[in-house]
Amino acid sequence: MKKNHSNLLCIVFATAGLMSPPILAADIAAGKAKSVACGACHGSNGISMIPMYPNLAGQKEQYLILQMKAFRDGDRKNMVMAPMAAGLSDSDIANISAYYASLDPAGK
Repeated sequence: MKKNHSNLLCIVFATAGLMSPPILAADIAAGKAKSVACGACHGSNGISMIPMYPNLAGQKEQYLILQMKAFRDGDRKNMVMAPMAAGLSDSDIANISAYYASLDPAGK
C-alpha cells in the first residue's frame, strides 16, 4: 500500500509541474528600461502621485504578469492600459513585472 501511495504522489507532482507555467529568469534591468513610459502614471519609482493609478512598487511579480497579459490580450479592458500593453511580448511583461516587484513599496 505504501508503494502505491508513493506512486500516486509522484503522478500528482508530475502533473502539477506540467500544468504550471514555465519559470523564466526575468531581466530586471531590461524591465527598468522598458518601464520608462509606465512612470508617467505609476511614478518613476513605482509610486504613483496620481490617486487613480495604482502603485506598482513591491507588487507580486505573478500578479503583475497576469494583469499586464490581461490588458494586452483584451481580457481586462482599460482605455489607457490596453494600448500601453498591446505591443509587449511575454518577455517584456516578465521583465517589467520583475522590475516593479523588486522595488521598495515605500518608494525608497
